[in-house]
Amino acid sequence: MTNADIGATSRAHATPRFEDLAGRTAVVTGGSRGIGAATCLALARSGARVAINGRDPDALAASVAAVRAAGGEAIAAPADCADLAQVERMRRHIGEHWGAVDLVLAFAGGGTGRPMPLQDISEQDWRSSLDNNLTSTFFTLKTFLPDLLARGRGAILTMASAGGRVAAGAPAGYGAAKAGVIMLTRHLAQEAGPRGVRVNCISPSAVLTERTRANLSPEQLARMLPGFPLGRLGTPEDIAAAALFLLSDASSWITGVTLDVAGGRIML
Repeated sequence: MTNADIGATSRAHATPRFEDLAGRTAVVTGGSRGIGAATCLALARSGARVAINGRDPDALAASVAAVRAAGGEAIAAPADCADLAQVERMRRHIGEHWGAVDLVLAFAGGGTGRPMPLQDISEQDWRSSLDNNLTSTFFTLKTFLPDLLARGRGAILTMASAGGRVAAGAPAGYGAAKAGVIMLTRHLAQEAGPRGVRVNCISPSAVLTERTRANLSPEQLARMLPGFPLGRLGTPEDIAAAALFLLSDASSWITGVTLDVAGGRIML
């Protein structure tokens, strides 16, 4: 184990499989890298068909190829999820291949910029944070929800962050956007529950994605460990395992929750 992996153990082969997901169609926004890509692979291993969304053609092609190499079914569904017209085209594209989706994973988003005093945040950075995280989630839910409601079944999973749960170092715009995702999830869960659709949110803390490994030194990663009672940072497979649980029938009496997958760092 290298210093870059300090405190983390690969869980690529430990992700559980849920037989009830077999044959279902999932769309995963932000599925071309990191947590999204790991979740696409986990869904495919449970037998789901996966429409993988992303903006980078190379990363998107690599994620699709990884699913197919594992014996799963996947198609690319390129779109900028902060653009409603593009999301609507993506839904039509998926429908032409597989019909209506059963599972919606609104994972597109990410941090923009570094933490700074509120008065120093530019209008562009603020709007970018909200568009990339909250607006993209809203457009995804708005576009795919009608098909789920029409069929009276399905599950939706949104992506928050520890930065939206506690004020602890994330950029203010990012934290506000992710907190908004949590409340949007609760509103929709209350609205859609009586019509057979469950809506939950998953909220990771520090995860060893490609971006984390590129941006943080082994020494920086080591300094983070004391903040995690379980003694390690997360992996994309940790988040994927929790995601599959919330999508499966194993969580059939759970809706409107935010699950902190955070190694004990967040306890709310």
